[in-house]
Amino acid sequence: MHCPTNNFFRYNTTLCACNPGYFYNTTEDTCSPFTASTADDFSVGSGVDYSINIPVNIFAFDTIKRFTQSQAVFLEATFVLVMCWLVFCFFVRFGKLGDGRTPWFQIRWWISRLDVAFATRHWLDDQKVVKKRKTELGGAFSIASWILFIGLFAALLYQVISTRTIEVHSVLASNAPDLASFNNDMEFNITTVSSMSCSNLQGLGTLVTGNPGFIDYRRTPLSTFVNFSCQNTTKGPTITLKCDDCHLVSDNLYISWQFVDLPNVPATAVGFEFKLTARDRRHKKHLSFVSGALKNGSTNSAKFVTYRGKDPNILQFNLFPRIYRNKHDLRLIQPLFHEFIPGSSFAETSQLQASLQRSSDGLVNTTLYVNFLSAYIVEIDSQNTLGPVGFLADLGGLYCVSIGIFFYFLVQFEYRFKRFRHEDNVMRSIRNRRKAQELWDKLRKYVNFTWGRGLIPSDDGSFVENACCNCYPNLKGGSSFNQRKQIRMDNLSSNTKVSMPSEKGLRDVKEKKEKSSMHSNNADTPRQQVLADIPLPPSLEMRAGSEISIPEIQKNLENIYEYNMMLREKLTIAQSRIHALTTKASASSSSDLIHQ
Repeated sequence: MHCPTNNFFRYNTTLCACNPGYFYNTTEDTCSPFTASTADDFSVGSGVDYSINIPVNIFAFDTIKRFTQSQAVFLEATFVLVMCWLVFCFFVRFGKLGDGRTPWFQIRWWISRLDVAFATRHWLDDQKVVKKRKTELGGAFSIASWILFIGLFAALLYQVISTRTIEVHSVLASNAPDLASFNNDMEFNITTVSSMSCSNLQGLGTLVTGNPGFIDYRRTPLSTFVNFSCQNTTKGPTITLKCDDCHLVSDNLYISWQFVDLPNVPATAVGFEFKLTARDRRHKKHLSFVSGALKNGSTNSAKFVTYRGKDPNILQFNLFPRIYRNKHDLRLIQPLFHEFIPGSSFAETSQLQASLQRSSDGLVNTTLYVNFLSAYIVEIDSQNTLGPVGFLADLGGLYCVSIGIFFYFLVQFEYRFKRFRHEDNVMRSIRNRRKAQELWDKLRKYVNFTWGRGLIPSDDGSFVENACCNCYPNLKGGSSFNQRKQIRMDNLSSNTKVSMPSEKGLRDVKEKKEKSSMHSNNADTPRQQVLADIPLPPSLEMRAGSEISIPEIQKNLENIYEYNMMLREKLTIAQSRIHALTTKASASSSSDLIHQ
């Protein structure tokens, strides 16, 4: 070996070797330590995938599973949403209600409409009829309870999906036909971590079965049982043992080999790496394996050693026959690492140097011990952990917990703060007042358009007097609209062409008008008396700060209707008197003209 740059020593004057626990790295030309940890580098695969078998093209469950490794993610997200909702409702309560037209009132009103869980479970006095109440506090807690329920329901679904079944292992006594049905392809790979190569290998070719010293002890050529080979790797020579359609005929199998000294290449090793696999010939996709690395006698000691000498290094493995009933009777042999018994080793540089200079220590003995546990067979099946009844029971329990938590908070708030007991009345009275005002405004517009102004109070509560008689309905015309139509027709008729009257005729007409005006002045007194007898419109009481009910609105409308009918009667009487006085005045003026 070429002398490396560090962590080496010399022996036999001209030769170089790495310190105990170090092996020569040809790529970097240095002595590198073998730092594998025996406690963390073992991995075992059963050959059966226990993850949820959902097609990737439909739902990438593995992508989501990285972010949802446990139910804590669902619970944390639920807690954050509940707190955000409650904080929002808390700050909204600082908004002023006003007259019901502010956006804060609209938000708080709709929050109260969301009270679907506690509408009939609010604070009530003793011996009162239970009535449905929707409050802002109840709406906030109702949505919070539903958020909590949905979060817990999502966590329950995750639990049902991830652990919907359990695996039951049963140990059965085996017999010869059962063991013969295990047709597995097995492969053993043992790497001796060192600076050696396959040229150092000797003694591989014998298979020992049975127990030494007993009647079942046998020695057979290894080629009759497995195909073996050696391959050089960057970490050292790898021994490969392959067996297609293996039939294990004995419980104990021993395979031994040695690495011996070559010129300038001493037989030394710092550890071992292994990987054992088994595959069912009928189900190629299922592969069970065990792999790992061994160093320093499978202990947690940090002391580096180099293996060299006559005492063998024994790697012991167990083989478990398993039948998976839930996988179409899959028959698979599970290899497991059992024990590592270290052989001759050296931890001090001086001891290793002395061993390298002795030819009797020039080998590394390795023995693969396989124990086939053929007395029993492990039978594996799946059982459902949760049925439909159990799922519904869990679902109902989550709903009761979600409602019960916030119902407790609701009762405490309404018990300690009395204003929460009547906040639904406050908000409903504000909203009813606003609705009543809107309906009253519509009514005012309708009355003003139909009968004119003066019949209802203005916005400031005062009445606007209107002395125009044409604004009131008469017996013939009906509304002011009909009267305006009649006036327009009179204007059209006045535009017709007539012959010019003579001066005598004009003088007679003028005298006649003067007499008519005298009589009309005498008739003003009865007209004023008639108008003076008309009472003021009925007062519409609108009490501020209280709720106006529908019966009160109906009563106000009835008063306005009765007042309208009284006006019609008064106007009919006034019109008949005026008409009689006008007729009498016209008759008297005509008789005066005749006498003249």
